[in-house]
Amino acid sequence: MRRHGVLGTLAAGLAALAITVTAASPAAAIRYGEPDAGEHPYVGLMIATVDGEPAWRCSGTLVSPTHFLTAGHCTFGADGAVVWFEEDLRDAAAVGYPTGGATSITGTPYTHPQYDDVAFYEHDLGLVVLDEPVLLDEYGALPHEGYFDDFFVARGQNPQLFTAVGYGLQRNMPEPSGRTSAERVRLQATLKIINQDAAFGEKKVGNSVLFTNNAAGGGTCNGDSGGPIFVEGTNVVAAVTSFGINARCAGTGGGYRVDTADDLNWLEQEFGLVPGENW
Repeated sequence: MRRHGVLGTLAAGLAALAITVTAASPAAAIRYGEPDAGEHPYVGLMIATVDGEPAWRCSGTLVSPTHFLTAGHCTFGADGAVVWFEEDLRDAAAVGYPTGGATSITGTPYTHPQYDDVAFYEHDLGLVVLDEPVLLDEYGALPHEGYFDDFFVARGQNPQLFTAVGYGLQRNMPEPSGRTSAERVRLQATLKIINQDAAFGEKKVGNSVLFTNNAAGGGTCNGDSGGPIFVEGTNVVAAVTSFGINARCAGTGGGYRVDTADDLNWLEQEFGLVPGENW
């Protein structure tokens, strides 16, 4: 997940842990989250590759047997991807992490054509087309246009709950060493919406939504980037995890809405993906 620094600059590369760091200190999912317990088997862990070498990691959602939805900053700059769907990936040797193994699937990454790595929050959507299909009983579903608006509730009222799922950091301690509690396990957390179309002290920053990110309900952190934010109790991907406001993954986290016309048009025209499609 991307972080926004105190000086107002966007810290490049904080959205996904560098593989050299991940290999030495395996990272886990969702800050203060709970085990997914098989609830979202279509959520996976992705390693982006550059020139055939592992470069960074993100989470994402299988929305068809061969289409893995993630964030644009997860696919931007990558020329390949390796994806796993096991819930527990801590045994790196057994699953072939991070280069790939018997259960991983390779794919080709694509980034929204309007994505800008500086103003990433405006079109932060990416997709990986897998080289082989993954056959499941259910997949994540794309929202219809404006779907997210149906669930936006003004501050002060009872908010709609959302479920974030991913393989990011479990905790990030505010210490000079940057000490983390980290495992490669799929977790989930319950989020509440804070604000719509606002981030970094500004309004109308694109299609961003701010969610709670705290120890009480859990939240997203590094490595959860691209992972789904479901409307609670559904498989509809209302948003993908996009950024954080501070480096400690505390306070608030940002999601990028998937239900906009330009995003849905891109997914349909380029990949044949239609909201509500029954795979």
